[in-house]
Amino acid sequence: MGKILWLASYPKSGNTWLRAFIHNLMRNPAAPVDINDMNTLTTGDSLVQWYRHLDPRPPLAWSREDVAKMRRGAQLAMVASKPDTVIVKTHNALLAPHGKQIIQMDLTAGAIYVVRNPLDLVISMADHYGVDIDKAIEVMNDPNNGGLADGNIVFEIHSSWSAHVRSWTQKPHPGLLVVRYEDMLAKPLHTFGGITRFMGLKTPRERLDRAIELSSFKNLRQQEEAKGFREKSERGTKFFRVGQAGQWRKVLTKAQIDRLVENHREQMQRFNYLPDQTPA
Repeated sequence: MGKILWLASYPKSGNTWLRAFIHNLMRNPAAPVDINDMNTLTTGDSLVQWYRHLDPRPPLAWSREDVAKMRRGAQLAMVASKPDTVIVKTHNALLAPHGKQIIQMDLTAGAIYVVRNPLDLVISMADHYGVDIDKAIEVMNDPNNGGLADGNIVFEIHSSWSAHVRSWTQKPHPGLLVVRYEDMLAKPLHTFGGITRFMGLKTPRERLDRAIELSSFKNLRQQEEAKGFREKSERGTKFFRVGQAGQWRKVLTKAQIDRLVENHREQMQRFNYLPDQTPA
C-alpha cells in the first residue's frame, strides 16, 4: 500500500493539462494518450466509487456532513487500490468542514498545486459553467463555494479562490510543489521538468520533450474536437478553450478587474498576478 500524490487546484486552473502530461510521460505512448482514458494512472477524490462501500444509500442521499465523515475511508480505499503511489486529482480546498480534514495527511506522499491568474481563470470558469463573467466573479469570491454532487461525484469544497490558494500554499513544505499555469505555458521544459523531478522520475530529455508535445494544448483541443471530452460541462462550449495567458486584458472590464483585485489582492500579489505587477 502506497500513499497519495495530490494534483490539486482550484477548478479551471490546469489540473487536466497536468494529468495529461503525467499520463503521456509515464505511459510513453506513440500517440497522445486519450483524454477520455485518464483514470488509468490517476483518479479523483470526488468519484463516488471510493465512497460506496462506506454508505449503502444512493449517493444523492448523502449530505455534506456524511461526505465529510466518509473522506478518510475513501482515501484509505484509494491507497489500498495500488501497491505504490496513487495519483489523485482534487479541486477541494485544504480545509476541515464539519470538523473533518478533507486531505488526510498521514495518507499523503506529497502534492503538486497548480495556481492560475484569477483574471484569466474567471473567463474559463464563466464558459465552463455557462454563466456570465460577473456571476463567475461572484462564485470565485464566495467562501462557501463548492461543487455539487450529481450521483457520480460527491460534494466538493472549493471556497473562494483566495481561500483555496492560501489553504494549499501558505506553508512551504518539501512535499509540496507549487506550479503556475502561466509557467506551464511560457516555460514548459523548465516547469514540466521540475514536476518530473519532484515526482522522483529520472526521465531522459527526449522522453520529457515528447510528453510535453503530446500533452500540448493543441493536441488536447484537437482530441476534444474529434471525439469530445467526458469532463466537459454540459453548459460549456469547450473544455480546452484558448490555452493562453493574458486574455483578461481584452475581455474584462475595468470594474470586473477591480472587483477581482479587491477580493484577492494578497494572493494575487504573491504570485505576481496584479495588473500593475511586472510579469514574471
